[in-house]
Amino acid sequence: MNQNGLVDVEDIRILRALVATSGDPYAAETSARSKDSSFPRPRELYRYASGTEFRARPLWALPYPLAADSVLDWFANIPPPTNRASYADALGADIYAEAIRFDQGWRKRKSALDPIETEYSKRKLAHIKHLFEAGERFELLLALIDAVEDVETLTVRGQPDFSLKLLTLRDHMREVLSSPLYAAFKARKEDWRAVLKAVSAHIKHDLDLTYDFETLQPPRDLTHLENYLQRAEWQYYKSTTGERDFSALISYAQHDARYLRSVSRTSQKFHDLNVENHNLPMVLLFREALRLKGGDKKRAVGLLDEAIRIPYAWVKSIPRDALPSSLALDNFLLPGNKEDGADKSRHWNVFGGVSLYKSPQEAFDLALKREMQDLRNDNYSEDGMREFFRDMIANLNGMYHVITVNPALLSTHRR
Repeated sequence: MNQNGLVDVEDIRILRALVATSGDPYAAETSARSKDSSFPRPRELYRYASGTEFRARPLWALPYPLAADSVLDWFANIPPPTNRASYADALGADIYAEAIRFDQGWRKRKSALDPIETEYSKRKLAHIKHLFEAGERFELLLALIDAVEDVETLTVRGQPDFSLKLLTLRDHMREVLSSPLYAAFKARKEDWRAVLKAVSAHIKHDLDLTYDFETLQPPRDLTHLENYLQRAEWQYYKSTTGERDFSALISYAQHDARYLRSVSRTSQKFHDLNVENHNLPMVLLFREALRLKGGDKKRAVGLLDEAIRIPYAWVKSIPRDALPSSLALDNFLLPGNKEDGADKSRHWNVFGGVSLYKSPQEAFDLALKREMQDLRNDNYSEDGMREFFRDMIANLNGMYHVITVNPALLSTHRR
């Protein structure tokens, strides 16, 4: 009501004044001025908004009594924000609002959580508490946003067991990247076969699948009719993306506060070895794409595919001397994490989509063969091996998330 981006005590006072005068802003203003109280001019209570304008979600800044028994046992120690004047104030206001949003979601879902979800939640809650106690406020905010997305969108109920094991394999692949074995490979004391043998062992243990990387066949051939038809279906859903959808998604990526916070956690190129920074922005983009497409996953994947790929075509059509900077080729109108440009966003979305068109297991098989082919083309180099792991991590994140998001949990009008 007071247009400061917060739902705060002053907003409540203005609303009560309007209710007391049966919604007459002129009478409410007269009553407030008679008491020497500030009140918006009646015209300030109305604003025209175009259909294409991005409307940001206001932040809750009122006292929250339920914090006293929240599952976030540290939340009761945080007072409601009073302003967003400084960077620290704005960060605190974001944390407060996100904590309320998580607490509300948790209260709705906790009694129906699957045992796997309950155990997973305990680990996340412990991590969130650690960040609070360590004073890592920016990381705390991102962890809360991540937890909100989990509680508002994901469910393991009705999902194939295979998709639930993908994150276990992802974490094991990250462990290999930081292992003495991988360090020995980088120092040229071990060859690529030893590294991939360790990966093969994890695949067998986590997914009960057997792969011999030395004899692994190349990815699918589109000359096969079934594969061609699936590609045609993919192109059909991409074609359902209209200019309005595309513009709305780009507007979201440029203006939504939660997305901008999540995409701000970047590093120098290739310093994010484990692809830790990339998943949350893609989770948020996919949710917005689902909202725009009415909960249809295939249409949402198609929209993201267009949004991730089209800007490069635009960039290439602009003379180099007209580009704003040397970074423009990576950053120009491109949603997603910055250090890898569009690359990891494409991997996340493409193999998440393949999981829909075929199955998570078939998507995994295709992804592994595709990345192995790239590694062969790079002559099993250190750079090629690093990107084999990083691409597979992005693939696994996309496959898991696209499959486990439940559109029924989402309101198509809420972001």
